[in-house]
Parts: sequence; C-alpha cells; structure tokens
Amino acid sequence: MTLTDGEAGPLAVINRLLEATNKHDLEALAECFAPGYVNETPAHPTRGFTGRDTIRSNWEQLFTGVPDIAARMLAHSVSGSSVWTELHLTGARRDGTPHEMTGVIIFGVDEGIISSARFYLEPVEKVATVDDTADRVTHRVTHGRPAVQPTQ
Repeated sequence: MTLTDGEAGPLAVINRLLEATNKHDLEALAECFAPGYVNETPAHPTRGFTGRDTIRSNWEQLFTGVPDIAARMLAHSVSGSSVWTELHLTGARRDGTPHEMTGVIIFGVDEGIISSARFYLEPVEKVATVDDTADRVTHRVTHGRPAVQPTQ
C-alpha cells in the first residue's frame, strides 16, 4: 500500500514496510529497520526486544505461519520523526484458522529508517462482548481472580 503523502519524510519508510510486508519480501522488510532497532510493547513489557535480526526472525515465522498475511494502514499521523499508525493485519494460518491483528504502532524514524516502535497491536477477539469483558476486568481489579457468577 502506498499513500500519496508518504513519498518523502518519515511516512515513506512505513509505506516501504507495508509494501514489503504485502509482497512477503523478508529482506526488504528487514531493511526498513535500523540494526539497533528498539521495540517496546507497553502492555506486555517482556515482549520488547532490540535488533533487526529479531525483526527478520519474527517475520520469517509470520510469513511461514500465515502465508497470505496482508497489512493495511487504516490511519496515520506524522509528528516530527514519529509516525503514528493504525494497522490491520489479516490472513489465514497454515491450518486454515484466521489470523487477524489490529491496533496502533508508533514508529520512530531516523534518516529514513525505523529506529524504534511502541507496539500496541493485538489479536482481534470475536468471542467476548463488552459486558463480559468489563465484568472480567472489573472483577480481576477488585478481587484479583476471575469472576464467579453468584447463585440464586
């Protein structure tokens, strides 16, 4: 996917990343990232990592496990050297089960290469309702364990 306002500046590398992703071009994808790239995943801090080699390894696994993976940018905003993106990834795993992720990635771009990202992309859940989720989260916050339905 190429966006017309992304021909120059920090958005250009994000467009290259999306193009490489959708072409399943592992080397072109990896080249979008600095060797010392830093990934932070604030909601899951132990998932953070450093380095282009980890990007290459992760995407090699994704291209193998989800052979038709495709990425779309739903929205973006550029502020200085930061590019805020809302992304949606879809495909099917090798066993045919759907793979779908959506969320925000805030990329730091230096000299035409991605140097960092704050990663908020999550798997799409299609089983719980808002009430189920609110009840589960509220109960865990107040009681520290899964909710138990009261008997009547």
